Amino acid sequence: MTSQILDARDVETVFDRASARRFVDAHIAPYANGFEFEGRIPEELIEKMSAAGIWAPFLPVELGGIGMDMVTLGEIHEEVGRGCSSVRSLLTVHTMAAWTVLRWGTPTQREEWGRALASGEALGAFCLTEPEAGSDAAAIQTSATPSHGGWVINGVKKWITNGQRADVYLVFARVNGTIGAFLVPRRTPGVHVRPIPEILGTRASMLAEVTFSDVPLGPSALLGPASGFAAGMVLTGTLDLGRYSVATGSVGIIQACLDACAAYTSRRTVGGSPLRSLQLIQAKMSDMVTDVRAARMLVAEAGRLKDKGDPSTIMATWIAKYFASTAAAVHASEAVQIHGANGCGPEYPVARYYRDAKVMEIIEGSNEIQRITIAAEAYRELNQ
Repeated sequence: MTSQILDARDVETVFDRASARRFVDAHIAPYANGFEFEGRIPEELIEKMSAAGIWAPFLPVELGGIGMDMVTLGEIHEEVGRGCSSVRSLLTVHTMAAWTVLRWGTPTQREEWGRALASGEALGAFCLTEPEAGSDAAAIQTSATPSHGGWVINGVKKWITNGQRADVYLVFARVNGTIGAFLVPRRTPGVHVRPIPEILGTRASMLAEVTFSDVPLGPSALLGPASGFAAGMVLTGTLDLGRYSVATGSVGIIQACLDACAAYTSRRTVGGSPLRSLQLIQAKMSDMVTDVRAARMLVAEAGRLKDKGDPSTIMATWIAKYFASTAAAVHASEAVQIHGANGCGPEYPVARYYRDAKVMEIIEGSNEIQRITIAAEAYRELNQ
């Protein structure tokens, strides 16, 4: 099932949480199970998101955005995550690519890609993870070799969100013993895409394995200098923004679980009384309410620190992502339990929330890595 085709002029511009909620309720949430079944996001929804200005509203006006602040961007990503984690995943990687071009791109690169990324004319993907190295940047094997004033890239990237559909890949490759970041157009010779189907969660996020075989690039493909710049600066900032989006999406999952369970327990009866009258159900619901508010506050704090340019936003985002993704997994499990056998089937969305929530605990830094990082920061502050 896909959404009804509408002329782009019928789509409301999204500029805050309320307009994002209306967009999601009209064009995403009712059809998300269908997206999952088909294993992809339909082009008509991508066009509606472009018409609504959702793809990269944080870009400045001169590049086609509206200069949106990070707190509001987080609220929009939360609402999209409430409707469909796969759609929010596309937003995440596109945001990472667009932000990197804005922050580290040359004037020529910003001119070439900025407006296209803002409008959705070009969709981006983030290529770090490899089959053997995983997301360990220090261990990646993809290489970029200087050639005829430009570059030649060879290597394989795996688990690439939107890899099947992206128009430009932000590729991290080894350059003379360090890491460089490159913009690689999809249609460059030597780029080969293999879809990865039937994954556990975010099944419509169009994951792919992308192989780069002697891919020729001009000198303008490189973002920043060919030094440790990419590993130390581009990766840190870009991954932080991706982690922020995943945190907001995890809040959206909790909210979706809460909404689904409130509706289900109000109409489902046991012994002639609605499920909502049972104290155990009330306890589960109260935990959802508490955690979604706490997670939302942690995410908002991380967003405010980003807007202030405060470097402590990095740790605030780690904490927000850890708390929100952990809570999403807990409450998605409870949502399935509350729905009973109905929660295991396709008629209700909670099975999808359960699968997607598990993915949130892994991507953009596993929860184990997050716990180690958060603890290390606590000890660092103690010893100051």
